Amino acid sequence: MFEDTFVSDLPADPVLVNVPRQVANASYTRVEPTPVAAPRLLGWSRALGRYLGIDKPEVEILAGNRVAPGMKPYAARYGGHQFGTWAGQLGDGRAITLAELVATDGTRQELQLKGAGRTPYSRTADGRAVLRSSLREFVCSEAMHFLGVPTTRALSLAATGEQVIRDMFYDGNPRPEPGAVVCRVAPSFVRFGNFQIHAANGELESLKRLADYVIRMHYPGFSHEKLFHEVCRRTALLLVDWMRLGFVHGVMNTDNMSILGLTIDYGPYGWLEGYDPQWTPNTTDAQTRRYCYGNQPHIAQWNLARLAEALLPLIGEKAPLEEGLTLYAETFNSAWKSALAQKLGLSALDQPGDDELVSDLFTLLYEVETDFTLFFRTLASMQVETAFYAKASTGMEDWLRRYAARAKDEPRRVERMNRANPKYVFRNYLAQLSIDALERGDASVMERLMQVLERPYDEQPEHQDLAARRPDWARDRAGCSALSCSS
Repeated sequence: MFEDTFVSDLPADPVLVNVPRQVANASYTRVEPTPVAAPRLLGWSRALGRYLGIDKPEVEILAGNRVAPGMKPYAARYGGHQFGTWAGQLGDGRAITLAELVATDGTRQELQLKGAGRTPYSRTADGRAVLRSSLREFVCSEAMHFLGVPTTRALSLAATGEQVIRDMFYDGNPRPEPGAVVCRVAPSFVRFGNFQIHAANGELESLKRLADYVIRMHYPGFSHEKLFHEVCRRTALLLVDWMRLGFVHGVMNTDNMSILGLTIDYGPYGWLEGYDPQWTPNTTDAQTRRYCYGNQPHIAQWNLARLAEALLPLIGEKAPLEEGLTLYAETFNSAWKSALAQKLGLSALDQPGDDELVSDLFTLLYEVETDFTLFFRTLASMQVETAFYAKASTGMEDWLRRYAARAKDEPRRVERMNRANPKYVFRNYLAQLSIDALERGDASVMERLMQVLERPYDEQPEHQDLAARRPDWARDRAGCSALSCSS
């Protein structure tokens, strides 16, 4: 049942010694997961399992203790710009792709274990992952899928029975934490950085083979030029989804950008609670705020420009690449305006005064701490009081009157808004409650949350508590307000 097109079609690392090292002229290194002491299944996505045609989870495979016949595990080689600086070779330092399989809809999907042990790309790390970061990736991957956002998905969460030492905030206080492995699923895990490492090292034949492989498998019939244009278009639409939902990725390095336009690598992400365009969940980014909410569209275009540089040797001239970057901007601006109209329940933002109405709203949301998700959800009923962390301003009362006048003749306004504005998102404090419970051996908190997040736009009144704004205790608690890249 397993396939291996990535392994069979692309250049392999001829060295099979699994030690951290520089690799040349290769797209991947064959390496098997490192077995763990006591694998135990903690979470399973039934919806994804059904989609893949997998009825029964096999924890020995999902934790990396056994490789099934037909699997050819590997770690991919890539580079990337991290926080704006070229970092050289990076690669799958703790992720190992097991195999490809054909899902029930006929699409090819890759199975990848994150936290499966050291690879040649691990540098000084141990190749493992902790329970807290693994749970966050497991649940959020599935939550984003049901929100309608292009994303990698997650099939399972497995405990390793081993401790992992981590310094959560890089403050000199490392401590042991329970280890875990997530099984991630996507049509491809190829990133911008996979192209960058070949281009940076002058490996032009390998660069062409990778581009041709991606086209053959995912963009059939495209030229290299058209490939770049389509990646620009998909990335623009992805960023609109992030922005409309108040999602902040937190670490938009080029090695965390998918060539398919998927959300990939759930690290120090977060959801806007109090609306603040300068907010970042990443403690590493606290000073520069390079990857803050409001900067994400610009950073995506900057990252695309780095991909363009990597593809230039294949395309030969800059003009088509510049056209792709222009297409990104045009697609984002058009789709963002449409998304805002949907969030406000309007058929379009095409009336005199509409731009001012939107601009004034975001100014008011920032002036008085306002929950982003709750405000837009409750605006449908015009009962927005619960969205404010403090008393709403008089300016908001005036804005609501202007909005009511603008929206009074819109057909199906409430229906349109409830389709665009989720009631339930995977807030950081909900993640922390799930982590706390699971570390005590109680999976019910996570399981209930995942069940609710499968229908994020539905009312589900029996789960009203999961739609509440951030409680006071979570305002400054580690894991609820800010996170690091450490996991």
